Amino acid sequence: MPDVVGTLLPLALAFIMFAVGITLVPSDFTRLFLQPKAVLGGLVAQLLFLPAVAWALAVALRLPPEMAVGLVLLGACPGGASSALITHLARGTAALSVTLTAITSLVALVSMPVVLQFALAEFMGERSAIEFSVEKLVRGVFLMTTVPVAAGMLVRALRPALADRVQGGLGRVATLLFVAIVIATFVGQREVLLANLGTVGPAAAALNMIVMLAGAGLAVALRLERRDAVAIASECGLQNAALGIFVATTVLAAPALAVPSVVYALLMNVGAIGLIVVARRWLATARTVAGAAG
Repeated sequence: MPDVVGTLLPLALAFIMFAVGITLVPSDFTRLFLQPKAVLGGLVAQLLFLPAVAWALAVALRLPPEMAVGLVLLGACPGGASSALITHLARGTAALSVTLTAITSLVALVSMPVVLQFALAEFMGERSAIEFSVEKLVRGVFLMTTVPVAAGMLVRALRPALADRVQGGLGRVATLLFVAIVIATFVGQREVLLANLGTVGPAAAALNMIVMLAGAGLAVALRLERRDAVAIASECGLQNAALGIFVATTVLAAPALAVPSVVYALLMNVGAIGLIVVARRWLATARTVAGAAG
């Protein structure tokens, strides 16, 4: 397990983020200025609601300190690579999901260290044996997310035809690598995971459901289109659990903190299926109402 975590995990995460980057174009970032309300609403939901809900659940469910920090760490992660696909399947605005993933992957450089520092102080305090270095965390997140995303965007900008040809294959490989990361971490931390599954499982399931509902609710409150609400819900519910595992195991050298990310990685797929079913019905209802009104 140490060899997998120390060598393969960073490489796998970098590949996953490269696969995300090769799907991006500059307009995915400029959309912030073209659709400010939708993008800002999504950013508020993901950067504020997510860690706040994770924190509240950790306190309310009285999670053990390491599990509490791990859950908040997960909440501070950006959107996952599969969020755009789930948004597409749910018939939401996939472009908005891509934009939110791109922006939060960059903002995580600043937001994750802040959230994690507060979580370690609150839940572990002086008992913590974890050596937390903001510089090391920022460097790790930068090298494993920002650099490969930028590299992927560069490939698309210079060789768009090549990017189109390999995009699908890279996405499938990235999915397999994500599954491998989850399985490897599960095997390595199975004792800690099984010991805490009774508390972490409900917390992860509740986090997934609450943040998706909160994201959609915020979008409705902002009077965004339903397709945008679906995108924001998807972006909130599908976190970059691989990054949470990487930070816990490699940057912080505290593998137990990865347990919530592993559990969430398994459960969020159930939530994704539920979102697809509910969102399709919700959007169909809107079309029916609009047709009747016309």
